[in-house]
Amino acid sequence: MPFITAAGHRLDTRWIGTRDSSGPVLVFLHEGLGSIEMWRDFPDRIAQASGCAALVYSRYGYGRSDPLRESRDADYLHREALDVLPAVLDECRITDPVLIGHSDGASIALLLAGSGLRPVRGAIAMAPHVFVEDVTIAGIEKAKAAWEQGGLARALARYHDDADGAFRGWNEAWLSPEFRAWNIEEFLPGIRCPLLTIQGVEDEYATLAQIDAIERQVSGPFERLDLADCRHTPWRDQPDQVADAVTRFVGQLKVSG
Repeated sequence: MPFITAAGHRLDTRWIGTRDSSGPVLVFLHEGLGSIEMWRDFPDRIAQASGCAALVYSRYGYGRSDPLRESRDADYLHREALDVLPAVLDECRITDPVLIGHSDGASIALLLAGSGLRPVRGAIAMAPHVFVEDVTIAGIEKAKAAWEQGGLARALARYHDDADGAFRGWNEAWLSPEFRAWNIEEFLPGIRCPLLTIQGVEDEYATLAQIDAIERQVSGPFERLDLADCRHTPWRDQPDQVADAVTRFVGQLKVSG
């Protein structure tokens, strides 16, 4: 069955490929408005090119998973990384993950990798946030306006059983006064696994200061790919460059593991 129960909620999952006991499992962590379906064929492309099995899942409040029943607190990304993701890995019997996250999902990947709670073979963080910038808030306020005008609501309704809950849970958390102090830099020195960051230079939600901060503070091997002509969704804006970089990085992890 595609659904699992983790941390008290029913979550929609999708497996790609056949698991190989000698290799890692790719775990895809979607953005703040994402879901399994919104990844399109990117996970399939990476799984096929790398020869690794992959797990894609929709977090609580997204996609076909349980709808959100409460507001999100300012520490919701910490809870997703430190409580929910380990429960998902346990339920799916994944002991050697490569975390591939986008935006909120990238921050979740960094949090778990830096926490020391679980072994992580490697991590790929696309458009990650480690602190809140003015440009981030401005971008989220624009998303709120697009939602209120109706276009974004109609678009998201194709991918979420409860699009209103998915949007408001994310938007209201990030725009709350408490969230301005959100910062996960204290977890960066704990990241000792190989890390690849991918950032669009024209990202409407962040600047390269996010990647600079990560590069300064992580303890393990670090690579970065800064992409021109690329906004907040690198795997969609520059699909070939991103797929090539991710496949190469995962290939190195398979050899080193």
